[in-house]
Amino acid sequence: MDFTIKRFEELSHIMHERRSVFPSSFTGEFVNDEILVRILDNANQSPSHRHTEPWRFHVVSGNAKKRFARFMQDSYKIHFEGENFNLMKYNKIAKKIDLTSHIIMISMHRDEHAAVPEWEEIAAVSCSVQNIYLSLTAAGLGGYWSTPAYFIRESRSFFKMHESEQCLGLFYVGVPKEDLPPRMEKRPVGEKVKFYRN
Repeated sequence: MDFTIKRFEELSHIMHERRSVFPSSFTGEFVNDEILVRILDNANQSPSHRHTEPWRFHVVSGNAKKRFARFMQDSYKIHFEGENFNLMKYNKIAKKIDLTSHIIMISMHRDEHAAVPEWEEIAAVSCSVQNIYLSLTAAGLGGYWSTPAYFIRESRSFFKMHESEQCLGLFYVGVPKEDLPPRMEKRPVGEKVKFYRN
């Protein structure tokens, strides 16, 4: 029983340490591909109704990052023309990608029979993303899930996606700096729980 409690405490610690780490807090160092594959294998252990396993991961790294940065900037330009265009945000796109080791495009691939409701498939993909977050925390790495609408609309122009795939955003992975900003504390769980005992 003590061993079970120890494992619970270890997992609880990782969950409490989990946070979003943004590229501005990355060192620019490269994360070994083998580590990333192990992290994605953890993501692959997520639950899904009827075992549909709808999560898909398209990974950009190495030299492909430059091509992806140009694509992202072009997509931004398409959707923010004229006075809506922000040069600082446009330049930030390339800098963010440069500091990132791997960019994971996360998508949902519904089964051809649509055996379960779409929201359940999205929930399953979200569970896989939480597993990515927890694995990164355990490995001493950082990352965050980003959902820029301009990219989601243009995602098929870059990635080879199945017609049944739907882009759900990007996950940036990198090596965090030592002096990270303070972690945001959650409000007490007691504010969000109701027990019904009778």
